[in-house]
Amino acid sequence: MAAILNRLSKSYTTVTKHTFKISGSVRCMSNVPENTVYGGPKPQNPDQRVTLTTLRTKHRKGEAITMVTAYDYPSAVHLDSAGIDIALVGDSASMVVHGHDTTLPITLEEMLVHCRAVARGAKRPLLVGDLAFGTYESSSQQAVDTAVRVLKEGGMDAIKLEGGAPSRISAAKHIVESGIAVMGHVGLTPQAISVLGGFRPQGRNVLSAVKVVETALALQEAGCFSVVLECVPAPVAAAATSVLQIPTIGIGAGPFCSGQVLVYHDLLGMMQHPHHAKVTPKFCKQFAQIGEGINKALSEYKQEVENRSFPGVAYSPYKINPAEVEGFSKELQKMGLDKAAAAAAEAADKFETGKKI
Repeated sequence: MAAILNRLSKSYTTVTKHTFKISGSVRCMSNVPENTVYGGPKPQNPDQRVTLTTLRTKHRKGEAITMVTAYDYPSAVHLDSAGIDIALVGDSASMVVHGHDTTLPITLEEMLVHCRAVARGAKRPLLVGDLAFGTYESSSQQAVDTAVRVLKEGGMDAIKLEGGAPSRISAAKHIVESGIAVMGHVGLTPQAISVLGGFRPQGRNVLSAVKVVETALALQEAGCFSVVLECVPAPVAAAATSVLQIPTIGIGAGPFCSGQVLVYHDLLGMMQHPHHAKVTPKFCKQFAQIGEGINKALSEYKQEVENRSFPGVAYSPYKINPAEVEGFSKELQKMGLDKAAAAAAEAADKFETGKKI
């Protein structure tokens, strides 16, 4: 018995030494999943990933901050490649992607789908997810719970909420205290169009202008790292920007903000439908007319399919040699499928001779 135990002990020692010898280069038999924070394939590169520290540094140096909305994986990859600082998964997806007239109908579940898609595509920008209407107004606890889901299930780095009412300022404060970064939003707040009487610019009289600045200050006091100023006159935005110690991101607020944001589809001129042309914001510059190119491409595709010039030989890359075609045709004939056999033989002949299909 002693001899057996001694032999087992030596074997265990040998295996242990071998394991320690290779553990420096290869992780063997680990019970830690490789896709966790403890053993992920690629650690975050602080020189590439935009963080709140990055934004604060840019703000301190007076460098403009860039933000663009993104709602899916392809748009997120485009933002990533262009070096955009912040990718906002906005509730504007309700209008731009889902076709609603306002931002109100979109649900938290729908927003989380958009957030996850963007998180998979944008590796460099700071990721900010909007809190959808109806998901944070009831109480500060509801707001915190929703914000937690946006980070945990949506893969976002921070959230954005529309400020204004004291309850929303309080919600922002509680979310920050829970350990989640918050971007505020003042001026035209689309979720409040019922009260505002539609999509109307704010800050155009003394009382309204003062309210914009006061609300921005309140959001800063609540702990927000930045504030979006939407559809306010440039002097009002300039006043808010000068008094705040955090960056302002303008949209229809003039050139005096710390940075700017536009909707992805708007700045690309992607939406060419007449209805969308009526509601495209006056402040949006179209840096391209992608929509015209899309319409042209789809029309050409339709035409080529209808006249049978596409796909043709050039875009039918998968080949079968003549002997296999012959054997295939014979098998079809054995099955009583003479018509199918003739079709296969005829198609092979056209591909071989380059005849018009």
